[in-house]
Formats: sequence, C-alpha cells, structure tokens
Amino acid sequence: MADPYSILGVARGAGEKDIKSAYRKLAKELHPDRNKDNPKAAERFSEVTRAYDLLSDKDKRARFDRGEIDIDGNPTGYGFGGPGGGFGGAGGQRGFRADGFEGFGGSDAGIDLGDIFEGLFGGRGGFGGAGGGRARPAPKGANVSYQLGVSLPDAAARATQRITLADGKTIDLKLPAGVEDGTQMRLAGKGEPGPGGAGDAIVTIRTQPHPFFRRDGDNLRLDLPISLDEALNGAKVKVPTAEGAVMLTVAPGSSSGKTLRIPGKGFSRKDGSRGDQLVTLEIQLPEGDADLARRLEGWTDPRNLRGRLGI
Repeated sequence: MADPYSILGVARGAGEKDIKSAYRKLAKELHPDRNKDNPKAAERFSEVTRAYDLLSDKDKRARFDRGEIDIDGNPTGYGFGGPGGGFGGAGGQRGFRADGFEGFGGSDAGIDLGDIFEGLFGGRGGFGGAGGGRARPAPKGANVSYQLGVSLPDAAARATQRITLADGKTIDLKLPAGVEDGTQMRLAGKGEPGPGGAGDAIVTIRTQPHPFFRRDGDNLRLDLPISLDEALNGAKVKVPTAEGAVMLTVAPGSSSGKTLRIPGKGFSRKDGSRGDQLVTLEIQLPEGDADLARRLEGWTDPRNLRGRLGI
C-alpha cells in the first residue's frame, strides 16, 4: 500500500506545519506548469497531492494510521490491527453475535455489520460510501501580499497604476472608487500555484506624501502663492490639480488665507462622486524691493485688523 508519509518525505509523527511545508516544496518543484515536457513529474505531482489530501485531513490520517483506509480513502478490509485482526481474522470466520456466540459463518450469525459500523463511524458510509469517502477539494495555492505606493494626485484621479508581481509579470490596475490609504485590492488567481488552482494577490494601497498637495477628507488641499499685485488687482492664475493645470480667477482685493474651491477635483467617493480641490491663497511679498517700499511710503491701512482679537 502506498505510504503518504514516504511520498512527502516526512516522519509518521510529523506535525501539520511540517506536512504542509513538505507538500508546498514538492508542489512547486513538480507543478505541471514547470514540467510541461516531463510526464513523470505530472504523475509525481498527482501522487504528492493525494498524499497531502489524506494527511492534512485529521480523520483520514487517523483511519489510515489504523489501517482502515488506503491513500485514496478506500477501505482496506483490515481495520483494527491490519490483516488477520479485528472483525474476521484472515478469512473473516470469527466475529461476534448479539447474544455472545461466535459466528459469521452460518445463517445464525445474528448480527448486522452495518449497525456496528454505524456506531463506530457515525454512519453506514464510514468506509468510503456516501458521506464517508468523498475527497475534499484540492487546496488552492497561498495568497501573496503586495504594497503599492500611490501619489495623492493619482489617488484622487484614480490613475492607472502598474504593479510587478513575484513572477515578473506586470499588471495595470484601475484604482477603485473611494480609494484611501490602506485600501486592499484582490487579484484573483495571481498568487502561488496549487493543485486546486492559484491563490490570490492582495494589493494594499499606500498613499505617499506630496510636496504641495494634502488630503482633507474627500477634498484635496493646496496652498497657492500669489503676488501682491495679483491680490490687489485680481488675476487669472494657473493652478495645478490632480489631472493637470487649470485657470483660477482671483478676485481683486483677495487676502492671504482666502480659500477658493474647484468642484470635482478632489478624491473619489464609493458612490462615484468626487470631493473638491480647496485652494488657499498666500500673498508673498518680495524681500528688499526698494521700489515697492517707495510706492508705499507714507501709506497706512486705517482698518483695525486685530480688533476682533480684543487688542
């Protein structure tokens, strides 16, 4: 009888971790995708999978160790103690009757084997019939985790991202609506190979700090420097957004700290709508500009700008 322990190269007392480790190593080595021109490898792969299927199932493994089933889960006919033991000995001539007499050989055997098996194994299918010998699905390969760094503008615009997988292949990903730092994307069948199919790739999005953009909920914020004359006289100025520059109107007399809104240029929401881009004006005066100082000489602002502060 084929021995699953020998097939996987593990001891009979091996733990689940050692069995799984041995299987994964052999499965990678013998997988048909890596051995297309080696039919023996495919046969060996199938044998390794059968062995793992049995040893990874605690109930099947225990029954195999007792000699009740073979590597395929089929009953051996030996049962408790192997050939010659348990129910029937070598020729099945000895057994038990309900009234204490030995029998099995004649019409007065007086016992229903099905009742015994039902009591021992929880049903008449305990030796491989319906409900007892059904093989569980072959296990899939392991999932593989990836981290994908995404800039704030790309996250806001849901720009397509390219990721390179462990096998060297590249995939272009469309970021999901509502994407944020920590969002996970599942790529079905892009994990490690396995007898039941490949596992999945789990991609975690990590938004990266930006030199001038910052996130504020669903909005994208930007501090925009403007000159004194643009603030005094008003102007149309170019402003960067997640999807390229746009023209923004600065009203005459605008002050530093004034925030302008560009609708629909923020981050996407799960319902498909988008937040806004919030642009805060920052008036920047030139340093050491003698001409500007001369023009303002003698001029003072009559307003009490700090009156609301109680001073």
